[in-house]
Formats: sequence, C-alpha cells, structure tokens
Amino acid sequence: MAFRDGPFENIKVPLVWTAAVAVAVAAVGAVLLLVSDNGAEASPYQPTRAGVETVSGPVGGVFAAPVRWFGHVSDYVGGYFFAVSENRRLKKELADLEPWRDQAIALKNINARYEAMLGLRPEPEVPMRTARSVSDSRGPFSNARLLDVGAGQGVKVGNPVINEHGLVGRVVGTSGNVSRMLLLTDVASRTPVLVDRTDARAILTGDGSGNPRLEFVRGVGSVQPGDRILTSGDGGAFPRGVPIGVAARGIDGSWRVKLFSDRGAIDYVRVIMFEDFGQLVGPDDLNAQPLAALDTLPDPTGEQVAAANDAAARRTAADQARAERARTAATTPAPTPSPPASP
Repeated sequence: MAFRDGPFENIKVPLVWTAAVAVAVAAVGAVLLLVSDNGAEASPYQPTRAGVETVSGPVGGVFAAPVRWFGHVSDYVGGYFFAVSENRRLKKELADLEPWRDQAIALKNINARYEAMLGLRPEPEVPMRTARSVSDSRGPFSNARLLDVGAGQGVKVGNPVINEHGLVGRVVGTSGNVSRMLLLTDVASRTPVLVDRTDARAILTGDGSGNPRLEFVRGVGSVQPGDRILTSGDGGAFPRGVPIGVAARGIDGSWRVKLFSDRGAIDYVRVIMFEDFGQLVGPDDLNAQPLAALDTLPDPTGEQVAAANDAAARRTAADQARAERARTAATTPAPTPSPPASP
C-alpha cells in the first residue's frame, strides 16, 4: 500500500523544514562526537567533554538498567525452558535405560548363582600403574615405546601393558622412572593366546605389520573370522583372559589378528603389576578346611597319651610274636615220608 493511500495522505511535509531538521540533527551529532572524542586530550572542548561524560555516564547507566534486566529475564526464561526440555529428555532416557538396568541385575544374579554352583572363584584384582607414552621408536623391525613409569613405581620386566581397548604389549626394560614397552607388532613379540570360541591355543607373533600372525594353531577349524583372541596365561607371563583382538584372514592366507588397541591412540596406558600366578593366591587361601582344623585340635590329656602308648605296645608285641612263629616254622625240618605198602 502506498503512503498516499493510507491515513496520512493529507499530511504535507515542507521540504525546507525537513532539510533544516536534518541539518540540525547532523550538527548535534557532530558536536557530540567531537566532545566525546577520547583522542582529543588537548582540545579546547575538554571541559565540555568531561561534563558531558559526567552527565552521560549515570544517564546511560539508568537507560542501560532496563536493557540488563530484560537480558536477565530473557536468560532466566530461556534457561527455564531449556531445563524443562532437558528434564524431559533425561526422563525419556531414564525410561529407556530402566529395562537394561533390570536385565543387568538379573544377569548379575544368574552369574552369581552359576559361580556358586560351579565353585568358581573370581581372580583377585591386580594392582596397576597409569603411564603416558613419552616416545615412539618405530622402524622396519622395531615397534617399541617409552613410558614415564619405571622401577621407582614398581614396574618390572615382563609386566603386561593395556589401554582402554585391550592388550598393547609388555615391558622389556626398566630404569628409575622410565620403562620400555615392546608392542605386540614387534618382530620379537611372542604371546601365548587362545580362541575364545573353541579354547584353541596358539602363538601370536609380531612381524612388523599392524596385524600380527597366529601361528601353531591347535585343531582343524578351530579359528574362524571374527573369533575373539584372548591371552591364554600359558607360561605365566600374562594373566588369562586379557582381550587382544579378532581373527581375520590375511592376503597371504595366514591367520592374523586385528588388534583392539589400534582403535585409539596409545598415549595413556596402564601397566599391570603381574609377575606370576602366585600373587593371585593369598597364603590363607592355600589352607583348606581340613588343614585349618588340625591347628584347632585340643592338646591330648595324660590318659589319652597312656592309652595310645599301650595300644602301640600291644601292636609291637603282636608283631614280634608273628615274627617268632615265622622263624620257628622256617627252622623246623619237614617230616620224612613213609615208603608205600606192598600189595
């Protein structure tokens, strides 16, 4: 709709007065800019500028207060609606997770019952040390890293090293505060493993590539693509059941393992303070109930000791009598047989 078709079609604005108002507004703006110029320190308008700033400061604060209040109110309203939507989302997520929680509790109870029926004893926890990879030594025949923990923190040669995904390697050298970790892909790495599905044993051998080989696999058809590979614990170098990777066929037809540890950067690792299986069993665990009962028997009385001695004496006398009868029978000559009677 054009301006002339509206309710203000009869209003006539003189051009001269419009130009005069525009010039006046521009002049006032120029004066304000000149007065409020911070770079004009030596300007003759400095006292006027200071006065304008003194007056405009509180006035600006008064006019800015509603703006600030409106901003706070808008933030509060926005936060309220955000909290409401977030609360609804969390409630929905909680409702979705409740069935999983119930299933986890049920599986935990079933697992506890199975362990009780089978007499299984969970392995005790092994202490660990968190470390950071401070150096990377790579080459055609060497895949090793340096960790910022060493013998001063209790790390020893042979300790397994893991990350959040699985086994990474083992410690092959230590110093005061630094240790050297040999990766599973190194040509000198040999790890006894098992196939989780069939419990078949094998040796994981590094060859410098990203996927080490499975060698000396026991059994025909014991490995299939996708089978989980775990540490077997044979030889006592590694604890049993540490995840390593999944089996896959290589280009050359050999079995190889896609390592779980390659799913992320090996920057932070954990050193398992595992030496042998002896540290998994406490000295009190070796005392079975019959052995423990022997230590709790009461001391024998005098009558019990006399009865035991009398029984031992009777047994000794009986043994001597049997031996004497055997010697007498051995020394007595056998009777001579009589000649046969004539017909």
